[in-house]
Amino acid sequence: MSHHAQATQPGGASPEDDTAHVTAKLSTLDRFLPVWIGAAMVAGLLLGRAIPGLDQALSAVEVDGVSLPIALGLLVMMYPVLAKVRYDRLDTVTADKPMLVSSLVLNWVVGPALMFTLAWVFLYDLPEYRTGLIIVGLARCIAMVIIWNDLACGDREAAAVLVALNSVFQVVMFGVLGWFYLSLLPGWLGLPQETLDVSPWQIAKSVLVFLGIPLLAGYLSRRIGEKRWGRTAYERSYLPVIGPWALYGLLFTIVILFALQGDQITNNPWDVARIALPLLAYFALMWGGGFILGKALGMTYERTTTLAFTAAGNNFELAIAVAIATFGVTSGQALAGVVGPLIEVPVLVGLVYVSLALRNRFPHQPQAAILPPNQSPHA
Repeated sequence: MSHHAQATQPGGASPEDDTAHVTAKLSTLDRFLPVWIGAAMVAGLLLGRAIPGLDQALSAVEVDGVSLPIALGLLVMMYPVLAKVRYDRLDTVTADKPMLVSSLVLNWVVGPALMFTLAWVFLYDLPEYRTGLIIVGLARCIAMVIIWNDLACGDREAAAVLVALNSVFQVVMFGVLGWFYLSLLPGWLGLPQETLDVSPWQIAKSVLVFLGIPLLAGYLSRRIGEKRWGRTAYERSYLPVIGPWALYGLLFTIVILFALQGDQITNNPWDVARIALPLLAYFALMWGGGFILGKALGMTYERTTTLAFTAAGNNFELAIAVAIATFGVTSGQALAGVVGPLIEVPVLVGLVYVSLALRNRFPHQPQAAILPPNQSPHA
């Protein structure tokens, strides 16, 4: 699925923009994406329950705290999308100051404050889960959001810039905001206080592995591929071949995440339900707020979609790693982080389809059609 697959008309939608028409053109992999994701979640849970010691074995395969299976899945997932980015167009994104400022405000002011509020409203009597959710709210997404944005036909170049911007702020601000929301602000409000022991290197390492490696690989692929074959051949021949691997990587990552935490999820169903409520509210409010803000600022559909998904997504890999390092692998804080992708994955997949249904209500940015008609990059 790609907004590069066909040209759109600025200021209005063509008949081809009808969601049902677009959906009919999708590959089998794309069309039944919710089914595959649901199957991957179930498969992960069953594997975690059926194979004794699997979660410990998977957890043991890591280097300096980074799970190699999860890292592998995320790298495979992100590379094809980042190889599609036209890096020569990034200046058009960095020149869009309203979008950049809006993204920073949504991610680093609204997001953490909203999660802090929801955690205290819904989990006032469960301090461990409450703290875990606040940590989730501080970890802005730098990985899976690339997939959600691409599936919803958002602006790939804008997503690359916003994710890179979030990664820089994440290294600088994660520890500061953790201290503010877990210690300083609760102290001002007369609420119980927590401490968060996390080093800037731990955050930087997550950014370097989960974003730096696929971003560099995607950039080099685009640069070398265009130089050797030309842009048209690169986009018509190479991208359709690697395209499906983004979703293969996503499904593999989901299986591993749920296999690692299958016991905790299935053994604590009521706790999972309690944690799920504020997460559902958070994703809906952040995504909806991003869409409303994009509409109010007169943004195109593509950039509004990117703004909304980068605001709604969270870096659960980082949140889980921080919670485990600070509070322990069996802690309630870690469980709250684990429940995150359980809720985020199906909700944001659903919001992909909601986004596509809203496309006719927004102007569209013109795109140069490179891929042949009816050719999906995931086909």
